[in-house]
Amino acid sequence: MAIAMISWMLAVPVLGLTTGLRSMTPMAVACWFAYLGHLPVDGTWAFWIARPVSVGVFTMFALGEFAGDKLPKTPSRTAAFPLTARLVFGGMIGAIAATAMRGPGLEGVLLGVAGAALGAFAGFMIRRDLAERVGSDWPIALAEDVFAVLCAVFAMHVVAN
Repeated sequence: MAIAMISWMLAVPVLGLTTGLRSMTPMAVACWFAYLGHLPVDGTWAFWIARPVSVGVFTMFALGEFAGDKLPKTPSRTAAFPLTARLVFGGMIGAIAATAMRGPGLEGVLLGVAGAALGAFAGFMIRRDLAERVGSDWPIALAEDVFAVLCAVFAMHVVAN
């Protein structure tokens, strides 16, 4: 019971936090985990993430976001539309994780949204400060991509086990 609670309180907020950094990365990782049979979503409302089309679409969106994030005209993640998208996807990945762990969906949504808000604002401030110190945004953005992927894979591994 204690391990399940720790998994719940760790994995879902980390998935949300990762969504705040890169909105499509946790969804792409979840789709891959489900498609490969590691995430138990068959027979639930979240069955669709295990479909090849979902894997393809969310993987392409994640790759596009990695590229688009480096462009100078890309809006800030804390602007209204990007922030709203992060909160929505944070809630969705929280609900998917909750479903896979047979937990309450509303708690998953709330933890995912809270993590996404934290990830969006903290990620923005940390990246801005590090980019000023380094003198370039590009290496910090690339490091943030790697961090987001690793965190999403770690959290989804916790959810799947």
